[in-house]
Amino acid sequence: MSIRQFLAQNQYIQIGINAEAWEDLIAIAAAPLIKGGFVTAEYPQAVIDNTRKYGAYYVFEEGIAIPHARPECGVIKNGFSLLTLARPVSISDSEPVDIIVMFSGMDSDTHITQGIASIVELLDKAETLAQIRQATTVDEIIRLL
Repeated sequence: MSIRQFLAQNQYIQIGINAEAWEDLIAIAAAPLIKGGFVTAEYPQAVIDNTRKYGAYYVFEEGIAIPHARPECGVIKNGFSLLTLARPVSISDSEPVDIIVMFSGMDSDTHITQGIASIVELLDKAETLAQIRQATTVDEIIRLL
């Protein structure tokens, strides 16, 4: 399932989020996935721990972060959530980001091919990213994806 299909069906999109600490953003991004039964309550902490250990390897120059953890860190089902931020935040000394797409993949293949690949497609579309940043409704974002 593509990110667009998943988000359209589940509407795990949050717009204009304010947070001071990057760790809070990870928890906010994970909240709908936890509630929906896609990841365990331990999953966001695994993402935070990995970030502290390895750095923000999932931050791209375009101001997008794709935080995730390995399947064995609490993934129950494949899923996505998307946040747009009211103002950019640096994740563990990274370049500031204002779009966060968290995903959960049940196995390494899904983790890489379906999860990251479908998100990276967005990185090639500067105009779409600009429109996502300006969107004020969930429906607008779904149409843009």
